[in-house]
Amino acid sequence: MEVFLPYVLPLVVLLLTSVSIISLFFKKKLANPKLPPGKTGWPIVGETLEYIALGKRGEHDKFISKRTQKYSSDVFRTSLFGENMVVFCGAAGNKFLFSNENRIVTSWWPNSVKKVLLSPSNPKETSSGSEAKKMRGFLPEFLKAEALQKYVPTMDRMAQSHFEKYWDNNTEVKVFGLSKKYTFALACKLFLSVEDPDHVSKLAYPFSLLNSGLLSVPIDFPGTAFNHAKKSGQTIREELIAVIRKRKMQLLEKRESTERDLLTCMLLSVDGDGRFMNEMEIAEKIVGLLLASHDTTSTSISFVVNFLAEYGHIYDEVHKEQMEIAMSKRPGELLNWDDIQKMKYSWSVVCESMRLAPPSQGAFREAITDFTYAGFFVPKGWKTHWTVHSTHKDPKHFPDPERFDPSRFEGKGPAPFTFVPFGGGPRMCPGKEFARLEILVFVHNMVKRFNLRKAIPDEQITYRPSPTPVHGLPILLHPHEN
Repeated sequence: MEVFLPYVLPLVVLLLTSVSIISLFFKKKLANPKLPPGKTGWPIVGETLEYIALGKRGEHDKFISKRTQKYSSDVFRTSLFGENMVVFCGAAGNKFLFSNENRIVTSWWPNSVKKVLLSPSNPKETSSGSEAKKMRGFLPEFLKAEALQKYVPTMDRMAQSHFEKYWDNNTEVKVFGLSKKYTFALACKLFLSVEDPDHVSKLAYPFSLLNSGLLSVPIDFPGTAFNHAKKSGQTIREELIAVIRKRKMQLLEKRESTERDLLTCMLLSVDGDGRFMNEMEIAEKIVGLLLASHDTTSTSISFVVNFLAEYGHIYDEVHKEQMEIAMSKRPGELLNWDDIQKMKYSWSVVCESMRLAPPSQGAFREAITDFTYAGFFVPKGWKTHWTVHSTHKDPKHFPDPERFDPSRFEGKGPAPFTFVPFGGGPRMCPGKEFARLEILVFVHNMVKRFNLRKAIPDEQITYRPSPTPVHGLPILLHPHEN
């Protein structure tokens, strides 16, 4: 044994040395993980100014495509709104984020958005993710199938009133503003049971200022878009607080006429600890829901009208489908749930419109743990971003992507995670079906009254942050003879 000792000792020393070197190598590698490729731009502002500037010109997709071509088609790194940001691209990126909600990522919004939508006087003890989860606790009752079925006749009645007041006896209308009137009035009625036109207008006016500054550069000086948005958010919350207090009094007095609308559901709901939401919490959540009605749904309607006015053969098919439904109704009979289910081609047209002109550009998440994607390391606390622009016009998923073709949505439709105007996974927009009803009821009432033609064929579109026709989308109306 002693004979081999001189040979064994060097081998042991060599083995220990090798282990130490390998250990140091892996420690160094772990200390310097492979982050997604990209650049963070200027200090503090990062690449936010370019992101916002391209967005206002309707060129969000250029921000994405420029970086996917330069860095990676799967994921790239940037800096937006003062945060390290990882942008996930393609159907695989959408699937990864949507499928890992509340496991490795959770809902997140820039501080500028929170300062606009949330009151500084209301303490925030929970994350955006937990607040989103709380929101989904009471929305199901309001958005369940039985409730949605009851909304259809109300939507039809209000749509008829809207067209009689703002469209009939006119030869030209500006659709963008009118669609906001329709969706916002409908939301006030169904969410808050507010129907008085003056009250609805008082609530609606600040939303245009709020939306314009929602994703602006957060410079809080008088006259800036961000400053206007903050003030508008405060004005809206104060108006809603008054509505909430009036409803609380009605509930305390146990009036039989008290509406069982969304506001009542929120006032009566409790969290896991048996705690009721305070007035400001309710107001903040209603602001978010009204904003969606004021902006995203109305934008969807506007661009459906835009494409129907542009493509006569598409309009003819929609008109044929809607008139078959109209002719099946008795005089004065309102639309019902079964009628909506027959509007299959019309819904394909709406989907194709949202593919080409998505009302929302995407959303943000926050990493709640370290994770790896496509071979790249994403640290806990970093923010992630998914966007419709990485799939909606990808020719792999939508051949000849600039062509308006509703048939893409017939049969099985697009591949999963390629058409994402409502997001996906647990965070898919809970109001998707509600929006579908609003849009289809509007289309039904419009096409059975008028033929449409664009007054400005090549109207410029800007983004604030949703697509916005700069002249309000003027449409020439030609009433049907019958």
